[in-house]
Amino acid sequence: MGAPLKRPGARKSLDEHLAELERLADTAGAEVVGILTQQLDRPHPGTYLGKGKIEELKTMVGERDVSLIIFDDELSPSQGKNIEDMVGTRVVDRAELILDIFATRARSSEARMQVELAQLEYTLPRLTRMWTHLEKFRGGIGVRGPGETQLETDRRLINHRIKLLKERLAHVQQNRAVQRQSRANAFKASIVGYTNAGKSSILRGMTGAQDIHVEDRLFATLDPLTREVDLGENAQVLLTDTVGFIRKLPHHLVASFRATLEETRDADLLLHVVDASHKLWEEQRLVVEDVLGDLGITDQPTLLVFNKMDLLSESDALALQERVTALVPNAVFVSTAAEHGLDPLFRALRHAMRARRPVAEVWLNPRDGKLLAEIHQHGEVLEQRTEGEQMVIRARLPERLRGRLEQAGADVRDAGVVPTATASS
Repeated sequence: MGAPLKRPGARKSLDEHLAELERLADTAGAEVVGILTQQLDRPHPGTYLGKGKIEELKTMVGERDVSLIIFDDELSPSQGKNIEDMVGTRVVDRAELILDIFATRARSSEARMQVELAQLEYTLPRLTRMWTHLEKFRGGIGVRGPGETQLETDRRLINHRIKLLKERLAHVQQNRAVQRQSRANAFKASIVGYTNAGKSSILRGMTGAQDIHVEDRLFATLDPLTREVDLGENAQVLLTDTVGFIRKLPHHLVASFRATLEETRDADLLLHVVDASHKLWEEQRLVVEDVLGDLGITDQPTLLVFNKMDLLSESDALALQERVTALVPNAVFVSTAAEHGLDPLFRALRHAMRARRPVAEVWLNPRDGKLLAEIHQHGEVLEQRTEGEQMVIRARLPERLRGRLEQAGADVRDAGVVPTATASS
């Protein structure tokens, strides 16, 4: 059931939005037997739809043996209950459907905790609707009926469970912070994007790791996955694949996955993957930017990566590249299906890494093997030579490594600057 508000472009995008809802329903294991639409000036406060459309929906349910109605918009608890009462069939909204998909696809204990937290926070204001079968039990003056007692018990249990899950997720967040500190010297990039834009395919294509799960389905990946990628020319990056975003993503879900997405906040570069073959790629790009904004991730350097270019005709691909590069000159266009289709991304990552790691010259005692090993391990060594009794290493250094070298007594200068002692001699 799609019922968008009347606004410019709403009718044009309605079919694509309902096609996406149908894919969500398929992912959840449902079979779509009918579609009904209505454009609204404003939602009805009690039933979301108008009275006539509710009757039409009721007729369709009877004719097609419907066991579930899925709304593309989020319903209030009272709207969902009223529609169920009038139509006589279970009703779920888009948010509940997405939560159900996440619950079935969560693999790790962390992902399961995050989804459970989001489900409980979604369910809490809807408990009354779930307990309608107890409505016939009424308490007298000063006497509580069993229905009300059960509701209060459930609310208390759910609130206790929510508190427990938040404490556990806070502990997970602390552990992740420790892990990130151990990778502080590495150049880190996080892949973000709309669900099914091909983020996992890019990670698999860049690493060659066949154990990375790739599936042409919405929300195929929920758990973040980090792999080291060799960019060539003595350059490496830690690349993290994150959960995909979607239009009208439940805010409870965004909040519960905040710990997982801390990886994104800590990244040196965001790779925003866009499905170039999708008709509504511009809307999907804005959805991702809005979700990142909700998470407070707004200042990170971002590289737009247009994926699935192999699905476009040559003329459409050329037109897209001309249009995008006129607005975003550093955007790259890739394909995981074409040979060497990821080469532009490899080059862009090498360039981004080097821009954040300027070339420096390190002058140190050649007998200081520990510092020398650290430079080779965490920096990109370009040249190594001996000047008198000192060793000179020309390399690209992370800021933290440069600071540690200076604290250890090494003379670190920007490339081309000659140390004073050497100049005077």
